[in-house]
Amino acid sequence: MVTPASNLLKLKTEELVSCVGWTTAEELYSCSDDHQIVKWSLLTSETTQIVKLPDEIYPIDLHWFPKSLGIKKQTQAENFVLTSSDGKFHLISKLGRVEKTVEAHCGAVLAGRWNYEGTALVTVGEDGQIKIWSKTGMLRSTLAQQGTPVYSVAWGPDSEKVLYTAGKQLIIKPLQPNAKVLQWKAHDGIILKVDWNSVNDLILSAGEDCKYKVWDSDGRPLYSSQPHEHPITSVAWAPDGELFAVGSFHTLRLCDKTGWSYALEKPSTGSIFNIAWSVDGTQIAGACGNGHVVFAHVVEQRWEWKNFQVTLTKRRTMQVRNVLNDAVDLLEFRDRVIKASLNYAHLVVSTSLQCYVFSTKNWNTPLIFDLKEGTVSLILQAERHFLLLDGGGIYLYSYEGRFISSPKFPGMRTDILNAQTVSLSNDTIAIKDKADEKIIFLFEASTGKPLGDGKLLSHKNEVLEIALDQKGLTNDRKIAFIDKNRDLYITSVKRFGKEEQIIKLGTMVHTLAWSDTCNILCGLQDTRFTVWYYPNTVYVDRDILPKTLFERDASEFSKNPHIVSFVGNQVTIRRADGSLVHISISPYPAILHEYVSSSKWEDAVRLCRFVKEQTMWACLAAMAVANRDMTTAEIAYAAIGEIDKVQYINFIKDLPSKESKMAHILMFSGNMQEAEIILLQAGLVYQAIQININLYNWERALELAVKYKTHVDTVLAYRQKFLETFGKQETNKRYVQYGEGLQIDWEKIKAKIEMEVAKERERSSSNQSSQNTGLKH
Repeated sequence: MVTPASNLLKLKTEELVSCVGWTTAEELYSCSDDHQIVKWSLLTSETTQIVKLPDEIYPIDLHWFPKSLGIKKQTQAENFVLTSSDGKFHLISKLGRVEKTVEAHCGAVLAGRWNYEGTALVTVGEDGQIKIWSKTGMLRSTLAQQGTPVYSVAWGPDSEKVLYTAGKQLIIKPLQPNAKVLQWKAHDGIILKVDWNSVNDLILSAGEDCKYKVWDSDGRPLYSSQPHEHPITSVAWAPDGELFAVGSFHTLRLCDKTGWSYALEKPSTGSIFNIAWSVDGTQIAGACGNGHVVFAHVVEQRWEWKNFQVTLTKRRTMQVRNVLNDAVDLLEFRDRVIKASLNYAHLVVSTSLQCYVFSTKNWNTPLIFDLKEGTVSLILQAERHFLLLDGGGIYLYSYEGRFISSPKFPGMRTDILNAQTVSLSNDTIAIKDKADEKIIFLFEASTGKPLGDGKLLSHKNEVLEIALDQKGLTNDRKIAFIDKNRDLYITSVKRFGKEEQIIKLGTMVHTLAWSDTCNILCGLQDTRFTVWYYPNTVYVDRDILPKTLFERDASEFSKNPHIVSFVGNQVTIRRADGSLVHISISPYPAILHEYVSSSKWEDAVRLCRFVKEQTMWACLAAMAVANRDMTTAEIAYAAIGEIDKVQYINFIKDLPSKESKMAHILMFSGNMQEAEIILLQAGLVYQAIQININLYNWERALELAVKYKTHVDTVLAYRQKFLETFGKQETNKRYVQYGEGLQIDWEKIKAKIEMEVAKERERSSSNQSSQNTGLKH
């Protein structure tokens, strides 16, 4: 959990500073109206003039060439584009040499931005043109032209679209010709700045109407600020998309991605025209109207787990407070802290060079290992291990610091993954693909290889958020996900041969979380907070799913709340205004899960009798059927008044062979095909035919009878009886063909059926006696 504020440090040049850009997390370049490009070193607090530009060049915008993705990653940027008021842009090296100057626009070039791959540059100008250039500064196309100046521009996450301003309107235009253009009125005044984040796919805009706003990529409004005293002159997303910064006259504000404000500073800087985040997302620099460059560090971040609260008090210091006994520990680090995560009794902290792993039992001796890449953008924890994500890849480590695996897939871009698109459990890693958003990659945690037979999990719609359950056996591992229609689905991650069912659990779900202690799922649905006490019910008996839910009104959480954590039986929800709300759910379902996982069925029944709640009995009924304990299932179904199911369970218990029992339990859960396979493998052909007759699968019943050359007359007799009941004639060609000239003799058929049942009983008892003999030996 985060509640950052900012530490401020101001440095001075002579004239208005128009733009700033970081090369590394400790080095920044700035350009000002006195034609100077200055390098600021934060380690030594020194400034160096890199180059003095010709007097006719007044810089407006600066953007460093992106560090290339993948293997050949540079440790720092080597050159940048500088746009200026004389209608040109300049490609300038790190040493200040102007490599190329290009005549680009009539009037000032107001902004220039490299795409994420560094293969193209977009510039916009006072002449209302949006132009795309190659890496070397050759004009590729004029994307659009309008009658008003374009003040700001941003690339879409896939570098396939461009977002730009047009007065009070925002426009998203794809690079492909004839593709649909999205345009909407965003502000009541001229829009001065935009930014589009590649991780969360959200858009920021700032205008002369003194407001800043957050939008999704379809132009839907997610947040609008109150009007400030002065126009908002700059906005910028942090690289990981969790925070953004807003600059105005004498104002610097730090906000959460949902819009609410963490911290407000009032530095004497004049207007802040440009804000740049450092690569690691720990600090920002602002270009100020009075010649200052303002630096701010994100501090006071907070993480909580059970009775521990960890706060980042300074860039290299954390404070740990145990709220039970008020004990306080101070943790000092050699380098600045970039990311941290507190869960499963461990605190994992990544600094610029190392990773520290603390146990909540001992804060004095952390385990420390060096990092390969440096800038960690995400830490995820499971009970047995944790995952680090940086620009170079995904790495899984044990809490003892041992490297376990590094899953990879073609076209993987780790710079755009976040906690919604990556999920970790004790045995599985799930990653949502960005190239095709309908696909989820599943990997074995221990090896990093694709799970099962390597089949991908593919859904019919784009997937927004994924979450793996945390407990239970690997074979039962489930993944829940929300798709673009806000429907919640669940499916098994085990993918061998047959296609696993993807089953819908709920609609209009905005956020979800699994409990860390047992497989209970919670989510916020439209106006309700819902807890699925046993989501696996959908695989066992979908009819009783509504009885296994807990629901309560969620209107108190206001619009767009988000589930932060689900620890034990406590759910923490962050409301749209940033405040945290804690909800406690009943502890009994978790105890029930524990009893069932240890096969303590009598204790489970006793607990349900003590609690006297329908939800508990319904959960127990589903759990018992899933674990093939029909005695407990019978008690539980009787308690919730499902009399028809109690009768069916009694019928199952009286079946002669264990294969028949197993087949009917599968049928109870709706797994018709598996039931049939079990019977056929056991040689119980008549029973396989009979279950198809009972379910009116006439085609399949006849197919089996013909294939195994047995009981064709039985199938035809039951079919005839069925048609007579409804007063219908036979129209099925196969039944007409096999029924020609056949006389139905019910006495003979009944005798055959009795023989089959006797044969099954005999077989079952001989199996049992041979097993007993084996045991005596």
